[in-house]
Amino acid sequence: MNLVIRQLTKRFGELSEEIHSLISGLPLSMLEDLSEALLDFNSLADLQSWLVAR
Repeated sequence: MNLVIRQLTKRFGELSEEIHSLISGLPLSMLEDLSEALLDFNSLADLQSWLVAR
């Protein structure tokens, strides 16, 4: 999880506590999916959409 948070923070800047909480609550399989999906994100809105869809 920490690596995903670090990658997202580097790409989009500081993340909100809400996003931190949502990511922290993901099971390992979804964290792995997110680690791949984030490579295609162009904005923080893409991350938020991905989290809502899960």
